Amino acid sequence: MDQSKKPETTRRRVVVITGASAGVGRAATRAFAKKGYNVGLLARGKDGLEAATKEVQELGREAVYQLVDVADAGAVEAAATYIEGQLGPIDVWVNNAMNSVFSPIKKMKAEEYKRVTDVTYLGQVNGTLSALKRMLPRDRGAIVFVGSALAYRGIPLQSAYCGAKHAIEGFFDSLRTELIHDKSKVKVSIVQLPALNTTQFGFVKSRLPKKPKPMGTIYQPEVAADAILYAAEHDRREIMVGWSTVKAIVGNKIAPWYADRVLANTAIEGQQTNEPEDPGRQHNLWEPIPGDHGVHGSFTHMAKSSSWELWLSKNKPMLSWVLLVVVVLLIILLII
Repeated sequence: MDQSKKPETTRRRVVVITGASAGVGRAATRAFAKKGYNVGLLARGKDGLEAATKEVQELGREAVYQLVDVADAGAVEAAATYIEGQLGPIDVWVNNAMNSVFSPIKKMKAEEYKRVTDVTYLGQVNGTLSALKRMLPRDRGAIVFVGSALAYRGIPLQSAYCGAKHAIEGFFDSLRTELIHDKSKVKVSIVQLPALNTTQFGFVKSRLPKKPKPMGTIYQPEVAADAILYAAEHDRREIMVGWSTVKAIVGNKIAPWYADRVLANTAIEGQQTNEPEDPGRQHNLWEPIPGDHGVHGSFTHMAKSSSWELWLSKNKPMLSWVLLVVVVLLIILLII
């Protein structure tokens, strides 16, 4: 039976995930499949997409993939049409695809800024436009933007990525206010991520003398995937993953001048390992790196597999009731 014609109570939910071949996107693919979603996967790397598709099918769900560069709006739109034709109406769209360059600004090239912006920022815009085209007429659906602590606080050596993530935040704010004004039932959320143990640190273009690494507290990609899944299923404006993200965002609002000094003194060395970088290694700025690279990077020994801050964020209603009960009991005890 055509999935699009099944009753909403029996039809399998459909999620589209960009950047689904590796890292956070791959972890999110597994999380949504385990929750019962059929999955449409978008990325540039065929090997990773084929492996991710097989993982979804092994979990008893349907999956289709499309080789797509999210910087190409036409290709994203064509992929959305194909996925709906194969799996049915799209219920959730996860904007995850990203790219970056590790480099001092004085060594960056204009075409590199454009490329990172096209993928990391406009890729999320392109995905959102295709999702809205389908969700608005149905007056339902959820779009999840994948942001970063760096959407609020720029750091050295990642100016292109930080600029793109800042742009996503502005676009998200505009979209959310318009949907509220229109009384739309389409939900939009943004998940602000911390440093993660993903494959990107061995993939992105780098001009650093030593191999790049995540800065600060590192989390496994599954923590991010958990937050993305939660955001898709709950009407939450923003979810900050990890205490390091909360600290960076809130701290920058209070004392950005202090963050300037701290990052100037620590963030150059803090984003590099002790191993020399191979200046001729492959990078994925323009083309994908062949092979199935999976979910995790090379920092598993340093990465946390859970976040107490995320747990607290997900359990706010329960904690509010617990706090209310405690307050009531204290009042009763004081009266007695």
